Amino acid sequence: MVPTADKIRLINALSSTGIRRIEAVSFVSPRALPQMADAGAVLTGIERNPEVFYSALVPNRKGAEAAVDANADGMQVFIAATDSYNLKNVRKTVAESLNDVAEVAELGRDSGVPVEATISTSFGDPDEGDVAPQRVLELSRWMLDHGLGAISYGDTTGMATPRRVAELVEALSGHGLPGLDINMHFHDTRGTGLANVVTALQLGVDYFDAAVGGMGGSPFASEASGNIATEDLVHMLDDMGVATGVDLGALIAAADIAQGFVEGELPGKVLRAGPRAGGRGRPGVER
Repeated sequence: MVPTADKIRLINALSSTGIRRIEAVSFVSPRALPQMADAGAVLTGIERNPEVFYSALVPNRKGAEAAVDANADGMQVFIAATDSYNLKNVRKTVAESLNDVAEVAELGRDSGVPVEATISTSFGDPDEGDVAPQRVLELSRWMLDHGLGAISYGDTTGMATPRRVAELVEALSGHGLPGLDINMHFHDTRGTGLANVVTALQLGVDYFDAAVGGMGGSPFASEASGNIATEDLVHMLDDMGVATGVDLGALIAAADIAQGFVEGELPGKVLRAGPRAGGRGRPGVER
């Protein structure tokens, strides 16, 4: 349970790094995830940088209405590619959740708040195994038909590999989905997170999710560790000559703030070791 003031402090720090998009809060059931119960207070309490787009994760119309009331710049509505994970996550089948997605998309149009979609477990589900690209393609077509032109493909349980990433990106690119803006959301559960980014980059994807310090994971998949660390991603991209516009030093400082919120050590590598040419990372950490 992170105090509201600390969440605000972290988001304010991230807002000064050059990052242009921050998924700041989640308007989900406080009974299911009490850690997110203060989403409205967080979003209204931050110092908004006019150059940053602050979005909110929402599962349904109720969450979307709360996000609009809190003046979120955008919303991210989510659904899983598999019934097993969707039932654990929101206690609905995928077919039932499609109604929620449609309602959020409609509310977004009516309120003038842009909505992106996330398809979780796009690469695999521990209960159901591999997820076929065709299944993800079908859900993507449905979302495009309902006005959702930007879709994030989530490796929620860290089952993606470069081969599987290539198969999905090639399926999406080769099956007539005009105007689709592809985002990739990778976890590093099995150590392939940054390799997956490089594969997607080589196939033309330039929009990625990451989490400061490598925070994250799913409470509904015990083996799922955090997202790829934002500072690790920026460090790699900088060395590859890919312009990010992000101040790596300021980002590492923000990650150090995040480290202060948790008892265990965050998994971000650059936070511990420091940048390639920048010497040591956090003091007292053995290298």
